[in-house]
Parts: sequence; structure tokens; C-alpha cells
Amino acid sequence: MADSQAEELVTKKKCTSVIWNWFGFSPTDEAQTSVICKVCTEPVKVSDGNTTNLFNHLRRRHPKEYAESETIRAAGAATSQPPAASEAKQKQTTVAQAFERGTPYEKSSKRWREVTDAVTYYLAKDMIPFKAVEDEGLKRLLKVVDPRYELPNRKLFSNTAIPRLYTECREKLERQIQKVQFFATTSDLWSSRTSEPYLSLTIHYIDNWKLCSATLQATYFPDDHTGEIIAQGLRDALESWGLKEENMTCMTTDSGTNMVKALELNNWTCLPCFGHRLHLAIENSAKDHRVVRVTLVCKKVVSAFSFSWKKKRDLAQAQTELKLPQKKLKTESPTRWGSILAMIERVLEQENAISQVLRSDKKTRQLAPSWQDIEPVLHLLKVNLLELSDEDIELTNTMRTAILNYLTEKYQDPTTDALLDMASLLDPRFKSQYIDSDKTEEVQARAVSELESLLSTAQHSLPPSTSLL
Repeated sequence: MADSQAEELVTKKKCTSVIWNWFGFSPTDEAQTSVICKVCTEPVKVSDGNTTNLFNHLRRRHPKEYAESETIRAAGAATSQPPAASEAKQKQTTVAQAFERGTPYEKSSKRWREVTDAVTYYLAKDMIPFKAVEDEGLKRLLKVVDPRYELPNRKLFSNTAIPRLYTECREKLERQIQKVQFFATTSDLWSSRTSEPYLSLTIHYIDNWKLCSATLQATYFPDDHTGEIIAQGLRDALESWGLKEENMTCMTTDSGTNMVKALELNNWTCLPCFGHRLHLAIENSAKDHRVVRVTLVCKKVVSAFSFSWKKKRDLAQAQTELKLPQKKLKTESPTRWGSILAMIERVLEQENAISQVLRSDKKTRQLAPSWQDIEPVLHLLKVNLLELSDEDIELTNTMRTAILNYLTEKYQDPTTDALLDMASLLDPRFKSQYIDSDKTEEVQARAVSELESLLSTAQHSLPPSTSLL
């Protein structure tokens, strides 16, 4: 009888709660005022629109059904009743919305400009070629992120967007460096991968007690690299940024004769690059036949692996078998003195794996390092070179002496020496630590004199009613 009555019960109209799976109304109760439990067919009192008593009834009288209702609620499952017609109507996309979603942004809209600026920044920051905006990968990515955005062609980025971004960055940097009273610079002539010549200029200055650096430009420089033409190019570079020559303390360059002559013609203080001179000093000292031989051995070993994918594969297998680090061999760079040491160090680390691979092939068997290569010269260069020791062997002393003599000779210029002394004195890390004791008082007196001169100049440039104190 109870089951028959439960089947006849009518579900509540326009309801979405899961509780109505277990409650209903008599077919004759058209106003639906008396709720009946479908499980026990007993009436349950409820206030209008409140289902708390219904859940409490299940919890007290029908634990199994109550547990089922809680599971459905926790999972967010749909109710047994379809959504109300009004709710479905609200979720339905209108024709106007559908057309709007498929309509591209106007190029004057804020959103289009924001995405285009982001793509521009991506191209500039990561040095991506302009052609990337025509590739299908980037187009698809942006279409997924925002279907309404249409990526412009490369001409917009190359002719408009990138130049505009450059102008904005340049103006910002110009405003910043115009506040700087004194500065130093670095300049270098270099060639791109396509052998095109460029002249770079970098500024170094202190802003709010913080050392700052910025590359101002890398200018295409197709003219003859004579001292006169370089001198004019450097003057033009400073002038284009509104920088005064008299406020530049020094310019750091390599030791090329044309760069040195250019600074002499401009009457600028030249500070030779220590890294470049150290490279030349070590390169000069490494001309000893014993060092040349071992370097050549390592270069041939690295070359044998560089041009053979099979040997690279075999080296990786040998490293695994011998439990060596899975690392690639390093090659020498002619302009980086540290690269020779790095190359030798890697060869020593992978010596057993290298020998195993090379000896397995009769064409490269002779390249495997012998004991004459490993002991003592390779370990000497890796462990002993330039380290102070009372038991230095003859080769170490020869190389160290050559390096020190070269550096001593190159740093005998009085102007450079005075500049370095002043820089050391003003650096709180060093002060007078690296100044000759017999010159300390002279350097300190010169620093005080220059400071007083600066204060006096600044005082005269202020209005009469203003004081620096």
C-alpha cells in the first residue's frame, strides 16, 4: 500500500534540490502544501521554501536514503528534475553575444593594443625574429588565448611597434642619466655572426648609492676602423645621448691600437680592460711548447667527438658504465683564456670514458691521451697553475713570471695608475689597501682637493640665498 502511494506522489513544481527525490505531494494537493515522504508515506511539516526539516526527516528515519542524498550533494550532481525554463533561458547564448564573440577587436580598442604591446615586448625581450608573427604556432597560441585577437603582419612590428618601444625605453633612460653628474663608459668594436661591424657604448654611474650600468647603443659601423674615425664615432655617440665629455671620468676599452689612439685624439682618460689584458698575458705565457702540446692534444680529442654523433652516443654509454657525470666535452674559445682550463678540466674528468671510446675505433685510437699527456702537464695546468707554492716546478714559475711581467709592463702608465689608486681609495671595500704605502698620503690629499673643488663649483652654481650646508 505504501509503495503504491509513493508511486502516485507528484514531485514539487519548479524545484532543483536533491531532497525532492524522496518527497512529493498527493495528486489532489494542487497547491502542494502537504509534503509526504516517499519512503514511509508520512507527512512532514515544512515552512515555505525551506527543506531543512526534509533532510532532518531522512537523517532520523531513513539513514540509507540520507547518506545517498549527502553523496549526491557533495558531488554536485544534477537533481532528478530538469532545470527551470527560466534558468535555461538565462544560460542560453543570445544571437548578439554569438556575433560579438566571433567579431575581431577593433585595432583602436584597448584590448587589441594591450595584446599587440605584449607581443612586441616578447619579440624585443627574447630577441625573436619578426618572422615569428607569421608562424602558425604563435597564431594558434594567440587564437586559443583570445579568439577575437588578430595578429598583425610583421611590417607593423618592424616599422611601428618595435621602433615605438625603443623610443619609449630610450626616453626613459635619457631622463635617468640626465640626472647623473659623473659617469664612466665602456666601448668595444665587435662583429656580428654575419661579420657586420658594430661600435658599442655602455655607461656606468651611481644612482642613489647603487652602481648602475646600461648599454646605450650598438651602432652599425661600416667605416674604416682608424683611430680618427672611431674617435669621431665615440664623440657622436656621447652627444646623441646628451652626455658631456668633461663629466666622463674614463672610458674602458681593449688594448687595440686604433681604440687607444681614438681616446688619445679625444683627450679622454683610457682605462684598459683588465680582463682583456689578463687574457693576453696568459695567452702569451702559454706559448711554452709543453703547454702548446697538451692543449693541442685536448683540442684534437674534443674535435673527434664534436663531428660524430656516434662517438657522442658511445661517450654517453661509457659515462653510464663507468658511473661518470653525464657531461659534454668543452672546446676552447680563442678569446676566452678560461676556456682552455675548462676544456682540460673536462678532459681529465672524463678521461676513462674518452679513452674507452677512442680506443674502440682504430681511426681514433692514436688520439686517446697517454700517460705522458696526463702526467704531469694536464694536472699541472688544472691544479698548480698560478697557485702560490714553495715547491713550484719550473713550468709553473715560467708561466707565472711571464704573466706578471706582461701585466706589470702594461700597467706602468702614470695616468692609469693614478686613476686606479683614486678608484681604490673611494671604494669602501678597498680604501688604501692596494695603494703603495709611499703614495697613500698623496692620493688622500688629491681626493680631498678634488672634493673641495667640486663643493666650491656647486656652491657657486646655486642662487645666492642657497647653501649646501
